[in-house]
Amino acid sequence: MKVYGTIPELAEVQGPVVLAVGVFDGLHLGHRSVLQRAIEEAERIGGTAVPLSFDPHPARVLRPEMAPLLLTATRHKLSLLQDLGFQHALILPFDEQLAATHPDEFVTLLSTAARPLAAVCVGSSWCFGKGRQGNLERLAHLGRELHFQEIGVSEIEVDGEPVSSTRIRTAIAEGDLARATRLLGRRYSVMGEVVRGRQLGRTIGFPTANLRLFNEQLPPNGVYAVRVREAGGPSPEVSLPGVANLGSRPTVDPLACDVCLEVHLLDFSGDLYGRELEVEFVDFLRPEQRFASVALLQNQIATDAGHARAILLGATATSPS
Repeated sequence: MKVYGTIPELAEVQGPVVLAVGVFDGLHLGHRSVLQRAIEEAERIGGTAVPLSFDPHPARVLRPEMAPLLLTATRHKLSLLQDLGFQHALILPFDEQLAATHPDEFVTLLSTAARPLAAVCVGSSWCFGKGRQGNLERLAHLGRELHFQEIGVSEIEVDGEPVSSTRIRTAIAEGDLARATRLLGRRYSVMGEVVRGRQLGRTIGFPTANLRLFNEQLPPNGVYAVRVREAGGPSPEVSLPGVANLGSRPTVDPLACDVCLEVHLLDFSGDLYGRELEVEFVDFLRPEQRFASVALLQNQIATDAGHARAILLGATATSPS
């Protein structure tokens, strides 16, 4: 995937260009409906669909004290967009200057750069530009002036309510992975770089990949059955089974306070340091606990690995992805 960081770079994309614009944190069902509509329109006119998003999340600039934990950091978002079939993406740095840009100026810049801009797809309630003055009605007016089509995509409802990133964050924080899956249209996952830990797992027969995370919303601490794949891998269906501990590792590091994600891959041996892994939470196995000895921890990990394998063998055939 070719990733652009400025509006003028849209000129490099073979037109006509169809933009799908949004924050797209989580790429949930509502976001995917906007993105899929852009893909369909681009295919219809023989053009190129390009998602346009922002980094950091606009709330971190506009309301930093209320900024939410992320469902997908930017690198993760790009990986998921690639899975959907996009070959280009525009990720604009969101800062005070961009926040102060009038919606008319913002859209005019997009229209001038694209060769040509054929359509802009947004959620029906999307607001943009200085003071959130831009909306679907304004986009339609600008489309008539600048000769592109505006496409508003209706909200998607699940369980009688619109799908939203806020609902998904709440579900994940509460440990309701099934509800998060229904809203996302996929199992919840996080992505991180594998970094060196204390390497205790190697000494007890269960080597783990320790992931450096960004600022993601995490489920409750505990042990989970997971599926893992390398970022940018050939297919989201190609993944390895694993068992993960999310927490502070009370048995081996009782004074630690930071939350860590450690993953033991069930069918893998090799060096993963420096690689980016996507970890998909499949099922909760048990709460995190402190054991009286490393030997007792070792026995429990073996039991957890067996439970995870049984769950994941059954989950493969019914995967929502």
